[in-house]
Amino acid sequence: MSETTESWPIAPVNVTDAEFLVFVRKYPSIVVDCWAPWCGPCRMLSPIIDELASEYNGKIVFGKLNTDENQAVPAAHEIMSIPTLLFFKGGELVDRTMGAMPKPVLEEKLKEHFG
Repeated sequence: MSETTESWPIAPVNVTDAEFLVFVRKYPSIVVDCWAPWCGPCRMLSPIIDELASEYNGKIVFGKLNTDENQAVPAAHEIMSIPTLLFFKGGELVDRTMGAMPKPVLEEKLKEHFG
Protein backbone atom coordinates (compact mmCIF):
# COMPACT_ATOMS: atom_id res chain seq x y z
CA MET A 1 0.00 0.00 0.00
CA SER A 2 1.58 3.22 -1.18
CA GLU A 3 1.07 6.60 0.44
CA THR A 4 0.24 9.70 -1.57
CA THR A 5 3.28 11.69 -2.61
CA GLU A 6 2.26 14.57 -0.31
CA SER A 7 3.01 12.37 2.70
CA TRP A 8 6.42 11.21 1.47
CA PRO A 9 9.33 12.15 3.74
CA ILE A 10 11.30 15.21 2.64
CA ALA A 11 14.43 14.05 4.49
CA PRO A 12 16.12 10.65 4.69
CA VAL A 13 14.35 8.18 6.99
CA ASN A 14 16.40 6.35 9.61
CA VAL A 15 15.79 2.66 8.98
CA THR A 16 16.55 -0.30 11.23
CA ASP A 17 16.84 -4.03 10.55
CA ALA A 18 13.39 -4.50 12.08
CA GLU A 19 11.70 -1.92 9.81
CA PHE A 20 13.69 -2.54 6.63
CA LEU A 21 11.30 -4.79 4.68
CA VAL A 22 8.27 -2.66 5.52
CA PHE A 23 10.18 0.46 4.49
CA VAL A 24 11.39 -0.81 1.09
CA ARG A 25 7.86 -1.98 0.24
CA LYS A 26 6.14 1.22 1.40
CA TYR A 27 7.15 3.45 -1.52
CA PRO A 28 7.65 2.56 -5.20
CA SER A 29 11.15 4.12 -5.49
CA ILE A 30 13.64 3.92 -2.64
CA VAL A 31 17.37 4.41 -2.12
CA VAL A 32 18.87 3.15 1.14
CA ASP A 33 22.23 4.58 2.24
CA CYS A 34 24.10 1.96 4.29
CA TRP A 35 26.61 3.92 6.34
CA ALA A 36 28.43 4.24 9.68
CA PRO A 37 29.33 7.34 11.73
CA TRP A 38 33.09 6.65 11.62
CA CYS A 39 33.19 6.31 7.82
CA GLY A 40 34.72 9.34 6.06
CA PRO A 41 33.24 8.64 2.61
CA CYS A 42 29.84 8.11 4.30
CA ARG A 43 30.09 11.56 5.87
CA MET A 44 30.96 13.01 2.44
CA LEU A 45 27.92 11.36 0.85
CA SER A 46 25.47 12.26 3.64
CA PRO A 47 24.78 15.91 2.66
CA ILE A 48 24.26 14.82 -0.95
CA ILE A 49 21.67 12.26 0.17
CA ASP A 50 19.97 14.97 2.27
CA GLU A 51 19.79 17.31 -0.76
CA LEU A 52 18.46 14.61 -3.06
CA ALA A 53 15.79 13.58 -0.54
CA SER A 54 14.46 17.12 -0.64
CA GLU A 55 14.87 17.62 -4.41
CA TYR A 56 13.25 14.29 -5.33
CA ASN A 57 10.45 14.51 -2.76
CA GLY A 58 7.37 12.75 -4.10
CA LYS A 59 9.46 10.71 -6.55
CA ILE A 60 12.10 8.87 -4.52
CA VAL A 61 12.32 8.18 -0.79
CA PHE A 62 15.76 7.94 0.81
CA GLY A 63 16.59 5.85 3.84
CA LYS A 64 19.69 5.65 6.03
CA LEU A 65 20.72 2.40 7.68
CA ASN A 66 23.50 2.61 10.29
CA THR A 67 25.49 -0.59 9.70
CA ASP A 68 27.06 -0.46 13.17
CA GLU A 69 23.64 -0.59 14.85
CA ASN A 70 21.92 -2.80 12.25
CA GLN A 71 23.86 -5.80 10.99
CA ALA A 72 21.17 -8.15 9.63
CA VAL A 73 20.36 -6.13 6.49
CA PRO A 74 24.03 -5.60 5.52
CA ALA A 75 24.65 -9.34 6.03
CA ALA A 76 21.59 -10.30 3.97
CA HIS A 77 22.65 -7.98 1.14
CA GLU A 78 26.32 -9.02 1.40
CA ILE A 79 27.51 -5.47 2.01
CA MET A 80 31.27 -5.59 2.40
CA SER A 81 32.09 -1.89 2.19
CA ILE A 82 30.37 1.37 2.99
CA PRO A 83 28.87 3.59 1.92
CA THR A 84 26.70 1.26 -0.14
CA LEU A 85 23.51 2.54 -1.73
CA LEU A 86 20.73 0.03 -2.37
CA PHE A 87 18.19 0.96 -5.05
CA PHE A 88 14.69 -0.53 -4.71
CA LYS A 89 11.87 -0.32 -7.22
CA GLY A 90 8.53 -1.82 -6.27
CA GLY A 91 10.10 -3.45 -3.22
CA GLU A 92 12.75 -5.25 -5.29
CA LEU A 93 16.48 -4.55 -5.23
CA VAL A 94 17.43 -3.31 -8.72
CA ASP A 95 20.96 -2.00 -8.19
CA ARG A 96 23.67 -1.08 -5.70
CA THR A 97 26.63 1.26 -5.68
CA MET A 98 29.63 1.38 -3.37
CA GLY A 99 31.69 4.36 -2.33
CA ALA A 100 31.11 8.09 -2.22
CA MET A 101 30.25 9.73 -5.53
CA PRO A 102 29.57 13.26 -6.72
CA LYS A 103 25.96 14.39 -6.86
CA PRO A 104 25.76 14.42 -10.71
CA VAL A 105 26.93 10.78 -10.87
CA LEU A 106 24.34 9.74 -8.30
CA GLU A 107 21.62 11.69 -10.13
CA GLU A 108 22.44 9.74 -13.32
CA LYS A 109 21.90 6.50 -11.36
CA LEU A 110 18.56 7.81 -10.09
CA LYS A 111 17.45 8.70 -13.63
CA GLU A 112 18.59 5.30 -14.88
CA HIS A 113 16.36 3.46 -12.41
CA PHE A 114 13.54 5.84 -11.59
CA GLY A 115 13.13 7.93 -14.74
